[in-house]
Amino acid sequence: MIAWVLAGLITLPILWLGFGIWQIGRVSAGARIPERSGTAVLMIDLQTVFWRDGPYGAADKARIEAAVRAHVAAAKRAGYPIIALRQEWSQPATRAVARVMMRGKAIAGTPGTELAAPFQGLADHELVKRVQDGFETGALDPLLADLDVGQLRIMGLDGEYCVARTAIAALARGYEVALCVDAIATARPGKQDAVLARLTAMGATVCDASAGARGCR
Repeated sequence: MIAWVLAGLITLPILWLGFGIWQIGRVSAGARIPERSGTAVLMIDLQTVFWRDGPYGAADKARIEAAVRAHVAAAKRAGYPIIALRQEWSQPATRAVARVMMRGKAIAGTPGTELAAPFQGLADHELVKRVQDGFETGALDPLLADLDVGQLRIMGLDGEYCVARTAIAALARGYEVALCVDAIATARPGKQDAVLARLTAMGATVCDASAGARGCR
């Protein structure tokens, strides 16, 4: 009996963490959108706790900051809305994963979940995401519908995870997705080409700030 109890005490936390990891990486399902003419920029997880304390080097951060500002400036000239998505782990299982595997970063109510200083004031709209997929809460879909958005330009952190999962969810809903590659940072740079290849095979395109607002498709 004691052995069973001990086994349960060991197994249950492992299963709980496994459930949290599954929640974090799962891509949400959503209805296909009708034809829409508008374009919006999504800035993903450009918040203090990741920008200041993340694994990105000074050169990467300088590149990202310059590229984000260039993309945002071009989008604003064209009248495209800018939407910032901020990560806050708020579900019990995902909070547990964040505590165990992420040093508690970005848990809801902790310091550093606000937009990092270089990106404050750039967004027209700001939403909180609970997992890697920015559509998961259900708040992004109606906002994009209200803005008549059918094309998304995605940039931010991290290219392998939150950027990729949000792009996959967008493509599944029928959005045209352009990945602003010069404004995306990946903690494991060696994975970036494979991730981009997967997303472009699913229908995404890539662009950089040199393409300008209307050429970024």
